[in-house]
Amino acid sequence: MSLRTKFTETFGVEHPIAQGGMQWVGRAELVAAVANSGALGFLTALTQPTPADLANEIAKTRDLTDKPFGVNLTILPTINPPPYDEYRQVIVDAGIKIVETAGSNPAPHLPMFHDNGIKVLHKCTSVRHAVKAQSLGVDGISIDGFECAGHPGEDDIPGLVLIPAAAAQIEIPMIASGGFADARGLVAALALGADGINMGSRFMCTVESCIHQNVKEAIVAGDERGTELIFRPLRNTARVASNTVSREVVEILNKGGQFPDVQELVAGVRGRKVFDDGDVEAGIWSVGTAMGLINDIPTVGELVSRIVTEAEELISGRLADMLEVDDEENVA
Repeated sequence: MSLRTKFTETFGVEHPIAQGGMQWVGRAELVAAVANSGALGFLTALTQPTPADLANEIAKTRDLTDKPFGVNLTILPTINPPPYDEYRQVIVDAGIKIVETAGSNPAPHLPMFHDNGIKVLHKCTSVRHAVKAQSLGVDGISIDGFECAGHPGEDDIPGLVLIPAAAAQIEIPMIASGGFADARGLVAALALGADGINMGSRFMCTVESCIHQNVKEAIVAGDERGTELIFRPLRNTARVASNTVSREVVEILNKGGQFPDVQELVAGVRGRKVFDDGDVEAGIWSVGTAMGLINDIPTVGELVSRIVTEAEELISGRLADMLEVDDEENVA
């Protein structure tokens, strides 16, 4: 038995599960393991310091898997914008066939990607942005609820409402992001109208994830309350792990501080240090409320297999058993 959806058919993968782009985390070892498990993994383009480094990371991933995988290109306002056009050219030249876009309007990227046979999965945090992206011609939507790590937008709509609200207006394949970590979430997402799920925090906490073991153990030890929403007063909200640094950022901004007052605290180099060195208090690092559902550090293969098997058992077992056939139906 297998779960076949519009997402698996359009993007050519076995299971309706994706590992979306994660800064400092979406690297060759993890992405290849996700691909080998039958799910869809994404390298994070901007984790690589230069376009040439991205080309090398794509080649490294291809050495580890012959299954489909994609590249995430997140376009966010930054002080010194990276050379997006060069990263995009590397993706095309490398023959990548799936790209996850996020952060801003995907329109400028679609002609080049589509002209080269690349399918675009666009990540957004609201129904209106999903509808707009669909009208622009993207090939799939990743709808990202308030539970997610990273940027949940400013609407604060959790998946239980956001997913069916989007499903009512989205006809192309749509996967659900934010708060997913197990089979129950996958089955719930399918019931709400999605064609699969996207997991970030859950894939961070696997054997093949490159982040430090201390961080993985902190995720296992943490619960659903262990995050902070930073940059709320600046209307650029981000969900990150609760630690001394993130709590200080929240306090400064709540007292009327501006971005320059917290710039040093939230520097990306400090966040990378958390993942590389394992000091979970060294800087800001992203994790979602799904942390409360993560209780072990399996291999990616074990994780995906477990989720798919348990999802199939939930659908054909527990849920099917709730259906009562009354006597009149039996006679008919």
